[in-house]
Amino acid sequence: MVAQVEAAESALLDTLRAGQEAAFEALVREHHASIVRVARIYVSNPSTAEEVAQETWLAVLNGLDRFEGRSSLRTWIFRIVTNIARTRAQRDARSVPFSSIGDTSGEPAVDHDRFAPAGHRWAGHWKSYPDRWDSLPEKRLVGDETMARLQAAIDRLPPTQRQVITLRDVEGWSSEEVCSALEISETNQRVLLHRARSKVRQALETYLGQD
Repeated sequence: MVAQVEAAESALLDTLRAGQEAAFEALVREHHASIVRVARIYVSNPSTAEEVAQETWLAVLNGLDRFEGRSSLRTWIFRIVTNIARTRAQRDARSVPFSSIGDTSGEPAVDHDRFAPAGHRWAGHWKSYPDRWDSLPEKRLVGDETMARLQAAIDRLPPTQRQVITLRDVEGWSSEEVCSALEISETNQRVLLHRARSKVRQALETYLGQD
């Protein structure tokens, strides 16, 4: 299976380097929306994200001959968009503080008040378990307003957590792909994803618990 994927990517690179427009157009169709979403992690508005995407595709075209295949083509493309988006955010003086990508500080994944305090018989245990959503109507879970609340919760996350959850849960990347693209360890990726998911779930609990 891996050999087949590598062979297919090698064939794609050959067609791209040969200047076949149809191959490049297919690559853009496959990845453009994802590139814009990743750019939005760093820049302030959708129009700027689109500009970053256009710069990314130009950089891809100009860099194809130098791509050595040490990572997948997709990983390479997303490293490019990340670098361009960071530079653009800094240039526009609208970047948010970007803490070390490997940060594993003591930030709690879930608010402390969700657990019984010290001295309680069940100290450290849940006061009440997270809500179950399997009894909610499917229309509410996948409705436009719920999806908007979900995206808003993601947008409020610190940049490192927002990038990891966007790639893992929105784009469907594997943990190995995320670690390779962001150049972080599996442990850091797991911690960042857990914190991000916990915060997003808490925001959805609050919204879905409202009648």
